[in-house]
Parts: sequence; structure tokens; C-alpha cells
Amino acid sequence: MKTSSKIITATAAAVAAGGAASVLAFGGTASVNAASMAAASRDGVCDSGEFCYYYNSGNTGSVSDFTGSVADYGATQPSCYDFKGPGAGKGKCVKNEAASVWNRSTKTVRVYFNSNYGGTYQDFKAGAKGNLNASLKNQNASHQFSPTSRTNMSYSLYTLSGGRITCGFDGYTSTPGRHEGIDIARGIGSDVHALVSGKVIYIARGANGSAGLSTISVYNASLNKTVIYLHSAPRSSLAVGQSISRGQVIADEAWHGVSSSSGAHTHVEMRLGKQTHAAKSVNDPTLDNPNPTSFWNSQGYNVR
Repeated sequence: MKTSSKIITATAAAVAAGGAASVLAFGGTASVNAASMAAASRDGVCDSGEFCYYYNSGNTGSVSDFTGSVADYGATQPSCYDFKGPGAGKGKCVKNEAASVWNRSTKTVRVYFNSNYGGTYQDFKAGAKGNLNASLKNQNASHQFSPTSRTNMSYSLYTLSGGRITCGFDGYTSTPGRHEGIDIARGIGSDVHALVSGKVIYIARGANGSAGLSTISVYNASLNKTVIYLHSAPRSSLAVGQSISRGQVIADEAWHGVSSSSGAHTHVEMRLGKQTHAAKSVNDPTLDNPNPTSFWNSQGYNVR
């Protein structure tokens, strides 16, 4: 009804401005253009073409409407995306406050637990209306129109609610040498999953502390690349020569080879060819590994 009234208003304005000829010139696209104009602004009304959050379950309460993807809603006023429609929740920031949605766009929209399209998620097909599931209700941090088929590395490594990248490739700019992998953390003891299938060619079990570096090296012959995992504790059943599949649990997050102040995490490194050890990262100015982003993308992962 609100869209219809907007169309009538737009048509009436056109008649007033230029008479019937102007309306005819506007032609059969009048309703389409009016709807597009309505959807272009965030006005707290769930118009056609928009994805909308509701503050309460059952599509009740204040509405926050979107026409595109948003990686981070912001957490505080006045800079956050907020609920604009009348009703409960009006003026509150959308982040971690939504309970239900209505996808009035023509595309699938994915709601994520974390900012930057990370963590657990729930998809809503075009036209779908419903409540966020238990893991996302009041725990929503980003959404994506036409979501990519790739998943985030930080989610896939630990699966559950995902982890977070704490240091990226070549990220140690304040220490000697280069950081040639990607550090991902979730919590000590979390299951570590293989990101790529292959054969285990080297294991060092190590122990907690800076003197006990642990290593798992997995070589994929078809790709001619090795994925090396450092610092996490290899599972006791894991053995050299064993073939592992993508997604298989291979270790538990730990802090083998780093001080406790560095915190538990898993260093994931892609190396060209068949390699048993990670590149040296301290007191070594030579960058041995190429930027791994294109490799991880080709394997179905976002480097997030």
C-alpha cells in the first residue's frame, strides 16, 4: 500500500507539472521508476528490491532497509546503520540487534555472524521472509547480496563459529624478516581442519612455548603445492604418509613454538612444490613464498 501511494503521488506530480502528455512520455515505466526511487533510499520501509531487517521476530518492530551488501554496520551512533521505521528498536544500530528479515530483492542475501562476511551464516532466497536462526538472532554483523560460493578461510579452518585472521601474509612489518603465512586464531583447543587435501609428508609435534614449534606439512601432488600448519598440536592419529581430505580434523589449536603472550593460533602457509618446512620468518630478508591470495581463491576460500 505504501509503494502504491508513492506511485500515485509521483503520477499526480507529473500531471501537475506537465499535463497528460508528460505522463504519457513517462509511459509504462512510471510504477517501476517510482519503486526504484523508493528503494534507493533507506527510509525504514521495506520496498520492492530491498533486503530488510526487523528488530523483532515475526517481521515486527522497526525496519532497516538495504539495497546492497554491507560488510560492517558500525556499532555506535551516529555512524552506524540503524533501524529507521516506526516501532520497537527505532534508532538502534542494526549490528547484533536484528531478529527477522524480509528479502524483497531478486537476489539471494546471506546474513553473517561476523563483520566482513565471516563466520556462520544464513541464506534468504529472493522473496523469503522469516526469523534469523538461533546462532544469528541478535548476532548479525554483515550481509551480502548474491554471496560468493567461496567461504572464508578463518571460518573453514575451525568450522564452528569460525576464527579471525590475526596476521596476514607479509604482515610482520615491525619484526626482522617476513611473515610468509596467515595466522588464524579462534581459541585454544579448537579443532583445526585441513583446508586442502593431500598427503602428510612431515610432522613435528612440539610443545607449548617458544622452543617447541609444531609442524604439519600436507603436499598436494596435483597442485604441486604444500600447505603447512604451524603452532597447533597435531592429532595423535596423524602420521607421515597418510592421505587426508579437505575438512578433516588434523590438529587442535595451541601455542607450540610461540610464547604464551602471542596466544594460541594456527599459522597456515602455502609453499610452491614439495616442502617439509615453512619459510624462515625471522632474520631473513628474502621472501620465499608468493602472495597466496589467488591460490586460496582458487581453492574456494576468501582470505578473511
